[in-house]
Amino acid sequence: MALLSIMATFWLTIFVIFVMLNRGIWVFTDVSKSMSMFMLEKALGPAVDFVEGRKGSGAKTWIMHGALWLVPSSFFIFSGLWLAHDPTALNSLSSWGYSPSSEELILAGNLTALHGAIAMLLIGAGMHIVPKLGGTTLASERNATLMSFVWTLSVAIMMVGAHSPQLLGIKVLFIGTMIQSLVVFAVLVNQLLTASSRTRKMPLPAWLIIIGLISYPVAISVVAISGELETGLGQWVLVRMVGGAFFFMQIAGVSLYAASIGTGNQLWSRSLSAVILMGAIFTLNPLGDTTGSIAAGLLGLEQGALETSNTDVIAGSFLMALAAIPIIALSSNILVTMRGDDVFVENPDYPGMPEINLGGLMLIPLGIGALFIQTDSITGTNELAGISGTMLIMVVWLLMIPLSLGPALAIFPEVSGRSLLSNIRSRWAFWMMAGGAFSGLLMTLMADFSDMALLELDPESNLDGISKEIRVIGSVLFYGTVIGSILHCLNIISGTFRGSISGADQSTQSTSINQESFKLTSGTTVRKILASGANLDTEVVPTLQTDRPGSQTEL
Repeated sequence: MALLSIMATFWLTIFVIFVMLNRGIWVFTDVSKSMSMFMLEKALGPAVDFVEGRKGSGAKTWIMHGALWLVPSSFFIFSGLWLAHDPTALNSLSSWGYSPSSEELILAGNLTALHGAIAMLLIGAGMHIVPKLGGTTLASERNATLMSFVWTLSVAIMMVGAHSPQLLGIKVLFIGTMIQSLVVFAVLVNQLLTASSRTRKMPLPAWLIIIGLISYPVAISVVAISGELETGLGQWVLVRMVGGAFFFMQIAGVSLYAASIGTGNQLWSRSLSAVILMGAIFTLNPLGDTTGSIAAGLLGLEQGALETSNTDVIAGSFLMALAAIPIIALSSNILVTMRGDDVFVENPDYPGMPEINLGGLMLIPLGIGALFIQTDSITGTNELAGISGTMLIMVVWLLMIPLSLGPALAIFPEVSGRSLLSNIRSRWAFWMMAGGAFSGLLMTLMADFSDMALLELDPESNLDGISKEIRVIGSVLFYGTVIGSILHCLNIISGTFRGSISGADQSTQSTSINQESFKLTSGTTVRKILASGANLDTEVVPTLQTDRPGSQTEL
């Protein structure tokens, strides 16, 4: 019953917060807004004066930092995969006091990918999308820019903590988590102030981003209040809640927006967006780690043994199975939106669109695979534990990074005022990153299955045969992901300074998700008007333009 009580408290808290946000929060009166703005800017002292407050500077800085973290995260994963079959490859670095294991490098790669690259790309994209859909501006660009550097500091501390959990008796990962929590609070206040000043009703992609941010502190607080934070069940549930709400909801919000804006197509179904929002809250997302070790490490706790009752097993398995609904809804909404009117087919190489397409395609197969592994773990069978580590890396590099990097690339010209340095380089980076991750991790997964089969036949058998050769091929192929990460990073940073001036600024009064006006050039139907993204408050404007073909002018 512990799992159900935790989830019920989480559902009730999120529902109350959503109602208060949608109908107006008494906290955000004129006095509290002034105090919040003071906390975001003046209370930080001289530090805030060292960053720029130009429109879009906050989102641009977060996106650039996220792109930078792609490089070390891919390098750590590559090194970890290599050490899995060649443990002595980095022995030469032991003279410098650095002798990591494969597990430490993979943990460092996962932490820098999740909290460095993915989280920063999502937060940066959200800082552009929420004001854009709300018809307003970000409450504090200066605070947003400054907080990106503090968040980067926390990720650097986590990277150190992955190698050395304790330094001078201090739990390093917990220090990084505390710093990151302060940044989350600042970002959340910034976004709530932005939402409170909206001039129109915000579409669901914006609410997915805001609720996703709110769910991070709410999930930790709910599990802590329940008294299950030090137990294996509480840590496992916390990983599921943060992965399903904080990451999945933000990924859904930014990818739906970018799929519509990047292709010029209307969002295929607003009803499915509501299904994604409700499904992410009321289910346990199976994507992610099968244990609560990451949550325990980040909170400075000892990992507890996963002990579950029959009720917890049934409830957990049922809620994870229900998570297939929002996963399928997100995949279908992204893919059908991108293919509307054949725009994606005509322009498949637009920066960010291939990444979003890849993430949308991988949602369902990886979701099904993760569901089997998570169910195997919570029931205590553990027959698939040997492939859980590789499956986690596949979820990160074939799903989460494409669905966070793609939207960032799509909105980057509007955020920075400049296009990427080279669309050709972006295309090559995509193929290197996607091809390396897919082929390399698929080979590694085959090696894991080979090891599992050999261990089942003979627990004392030597696993250095064909499995080792397959791992060599997999790690070599994954090196393409490292090259692709470097190309993406250089393309974004160079585009900030040398990219062509972007002239594709869109009006803040109309987007392909939420239209404020509809130009009527010829006879049409109400169905077509509503399908274009209009609502009951959209103004229909008759124009003198016509869709009829022109003819010669008689002189």
